[in-house]
Amino acid sequence: MVNIGNEWDALLADEFKKDYYLKLRQFLISEYNSRRIFPPMNDIFNALRYTSYSDVKAVIIGQDPYHEIGQAHGLCFSVKEGVQPPPSLVNIFKEIHDELGIEPPKSGELTKWAKSGVLLLNATLTVREGYANSHKGMGWEILTDRIIELLNEREQPIVFLLWGRNARDKARLITNRRHLILQCAHPSPLSAYNGFFGCGHFKRANEFLQENGIEPIDWRL
Repeated sequence: MVNIGNEWDALLADEFKKDYYLKLRQFLISEYNSRRIFPPMNDIFNALRYTSYSDVKAVIIGQDPYHEIGQAHGLCFSVKEGVQPPPSLVNIFKEIHDELGIEPPKSGELTKWAKSGVLLLNATLTVREGYANSHKGMGWEILTDRIIELLNEREQPIVFLLWGRNARDKARLITNRRHLILQCAHPSPLSAYNGFFGCGHFKRANEFLQENGIEPIDWRL
């Protein structure tokens, strides 16, 4: 059924057998066979594939994948090499520059972050072309809630960066006081000036990791 290729396979094995996931799977088979769905089927679980459970240092939660051709590849906010970075990602790079002095990269592909311990997880992992949130409520949120619950159980501290209402909804699942929750507005141009710009999250995340004896994240791409 699902083969992620690391610790997540065992941790989520029971989830993939539950009724809600089996119904979701049947829905996805129909969707991929009849419509254009993003990301490509083999990329759906890239966030988990690139960042194994024990390797997670920070979690960034997005809403759902980009819904235009050639953008989504299974990591929230990320687009593949050669694709113009969307406005929200441009604002993320601007904030990193303002906090840490890192020049914005030309590429919007965030695979390097994922391989460095940043779990780039969307709340909903698939979407129809041209229709944001079109797969919301079909079961993905149950699975991604479970992923957050499993991370909450971790003894090693994690930073959760929750931007915007959808991401901040996951804060209720993070009850372990070892972890740090950072919340602010979404980096979208519609809301970035309402608290995302100047949030200090990237610098604070690294300070927290260092305080806990964990190698900080290199936010350069």
